[in-house]
Amino acid sequence: MELNKETRDRIFAAADELFEQGDRESFPTVDAVRRAARVNMNDASAGMREWRRQRTAQAAPLAVQVPDAVQQAGNQAVAALWQAAQALANESLQAAQAGWDRERNELEVVRRELADAYEAQARDLEEAQARVTLLEQQAAEAAELVARQAKDLAEARDALAGVEQRAALATQRADEVERRAQELRAELDYAHQDARAFREESRKALDAANQEAQALRSERDATRREAEELRTELAAVKAKAQAEAEAHQEQKRLAAQEAVRQAERFTKVQAERDEARQEARTAQEEAAMLRGRLGAERVAGNTNRGKSN
Repeated sequence: MELNKETRDRIFAAADELFEQGDRESFPTVDAVRRAARVNMNDASAGMREWRRQRTAQAAPLAVQVPDAVQQAGNQAVAALWQAAQALANESLQAAQAGWDRERNELEVVRRELADAYEAQARDLEEAQARVTLLEQQAAEAAELVARQAKDLAEARDALAGVEQRAALATQRADEVERRAQELRAELDYAHQDARAFREESRKALDAANQEAQALRSERDATRREAEELRTELAAVKAKAQAEAEAHQEQKRLAAQEAVRQAERFTKVQAERDEARQEARTAQEEAAMLRGRLGAERVAGNTNRGKSN
């Protein structure tokens, strides 16, 4: 797998930084480099293999110049030169073997790191999936809550509109009631004025009737006194006539005539008294009629106001 330059550079930069942060004592893990470079696990694994090879090659380079032993053996015999060359070949072979061992060990480390990283990534993936599930559940609950809130808001708006409409109607009815109350107050004031005028007129009429009745009662009392006096006088006349009946027959006749006249006069006074009583009753009936008329006028006024409403 060949990495693009941008990804390779990010992996190498992250590995170098982590290696320096660890005081160059141990190579950084693949997972740490993956997280720092923000690449996937495959790219991180391939990049770290290349980075480790470069670091290993730098740490144990092969000899590229003639060793001192060879230079000293240059003046010796071919046998000694061959011996030195053989020793150098063995040394290079040992160095290569050590490099292979280090690379094999490094590959084993990388394999373990990859396994650990894959396990960590699997755990991270499970945790992320759990968080995603939780977030999806919370999002569904939030969406349901938003829907309920929107429904509640719509219902509240409808209720508010109904309340505002009822409030407007109530305000309109209140204005109408206030206007009608003002009209009724005006009518009531007018009715009160009429009632006061009628009461004043009735009171005057009643006072006049009472005065007339009082005068009639006074006249009746005077008539009664006069009748009493006439009865007393008649009794005296009768007594006198009875005493003088035998001796004064003519006077008796005259007295009888006088008695008849007195009786007629008494009858007349009695008739006048009855007439006074009748007039008093008439005055009382007129007063009662005036009171009834006042009540009727009040009822008629209330009825007219009800019809006007």
